[in-house]
Amino acid sequence: MPVFDFSAAPSAKADAECTYTTFPSNEKKATAEHPILLLDNKKCRWKYHSTGVFTNPHKRTSFEFKEEGIGVTADILQVDSRFVSLIRWLGENRINVRLSGKNTADGYAVYKIREIGFGGGEKLSAEDGFLQFMIERLLASQAPAEVPEDEDMAEDGDNMKLTSIQSITDFLNCAGRTLPDNVRLWARRNLSVARSNEVTAEERRHAQRALSIMMNIQWKNNYFESIDPVEARRILDEELYGMERVKQRIIETIIQINRTHTLPAYGLLLVGPAGTGKSQIAYAVARILKLPWTTLDMSSIHDPEQLTGSSRIYANAKPGIIMEAFSMAGESNLVFIINELDKASSGKGNGNPADVLLTLLDNLGFTDNYMECMIPTSGVYPIATANDKSQISAPLMSRFAVIELPDYTPEEKKIIFSKFALPKVLKRMGLKENECVVSENALDAVVDRFANTTGIRDLEQAAEHIAANALYQIEVNHVTEVVFDAEAVRELLD
Repeated sequence: MPVFDFSAAPSAKADAECTYTTFPSNEKKATAEHPILLLDNKKCRWKYHSTGVFTNPHKRTSFEFKEEGIGVTADILQVDSRFVSLIRWLGENRINVRLSGKNTADGYAVYKIREIGFGGGEKLSAEDGFLQFMIERLLASQAPAEVPEDEDMAEDGDNMKLTSIQSITDFLNCAGRTLPDNVRLWARRNLSVARSNEVTAEERRHAQRALSIMMNIQWKNNYFESIDPVEARRILDEELYGMERVKQRIIETIIQINRTHTLPAYGLLLVGPAGTGKSQIAYAVARILKLPWTTLDMSSIHDPEQLTGSSRIYANAKPGIIMEAFSMAGESNLVFIINELDKASSGKGNGNPADVLLTLLDNLGFTDNYMECMIPTSGVYPIATANDKSQISAPLMSRFAVIELPDYTPEEKKIIFSKFALPKVLKRMGLKENECVVSENALDAVVDRFANTTGIRDLEQAAEHIAANALYQIEVNHVTEVVFDAEAVRELLD
């Protein structure tokens, strides 16, 4: 049981005093060694689990413990700068919470805060799980550059979405300066529109929808953790046979990220014949960076509005593909895989989609017509693919580091077919290797059959055809194995 020294408890009428200092932290998990805040424990050793309420930290920086029906306060000594707005909001609304903490030499280190219901206290938000959602968001964010002292403030949260005006309001109050400045100011303006009775219901609906999209995105800075080059090489070898020069260029990019902890100024442009693995490389890089990815297929985008969204003046207005990609990813750091960049200059009538891409690739911010806000893009890494770089405009080319992929040699195609394509198909069909055997001369026949085609897609389709035929013979003719020679392969594939 804690021992109370009631003489140490500050009077409710004491003068307002700010007792805490802030400290920057980018820890992803709160622990006793890296707490959310520290409370004074010189006069009392607090329990591992303690309940109570924060008093308004803007006026009095303390926590009022509810112990045995008696309120005892302790000053707040330090606060993780990401949590200042949340602690202030909890204090202003007198939210009943349970702290989990550990008594240390520096103070009572609080590493968990949970909302509880007792004593008729106010609920933090109309959305269940809001407090846990908020804490997880703040732990995932970066420490703000500064937390001005005079800043004006107006159970598992993993699956929660901010949709109601109440939950969006609470989120803005608690997130504070962990949000980018322009996003925070934009949100305040749109919240005013969503609440206003002086605009149409349609305008209020659009404002609320835009707010819900924007606030459910985790806005991160452009700092990147180091990437293990050995693991990166393993992923590349797993996805791609040969192509040593291409792999070397990608590993060089990884080393650059490790030195600067930022993404390179230029994205990657993978140029080569169809079927040479350009898309596979792009997906492998996304895996290496541990970032979500989205694809833009430029061959199907002919109107810039598909990328930029439509204005809210239209009843059926909606965000563009790029904004929807941020929304689906749930964060601002992601890989944009731009397929068939050489088809990006074929805009029809309303402008050129390639011009829209330039604003995304510059990493200075992208403006969506529906959102009416410049979206931070410093954490976007573009990887484009193209068959013919001569069809790409000079401004677009200048935004990429170009990697040219050569076609595979006949010997490489033989290895890819026998070591990768065929075993992969056999495994998927439930066939054993000794049930479908391709002889050496049959392997030569497969490669010769597609000597005049680029890439390995035809080889993969041939493996599919051969394995399916073997399975048919095993099931229908009741044989134990099927051996394909050159003549059988030619007959099957012709």
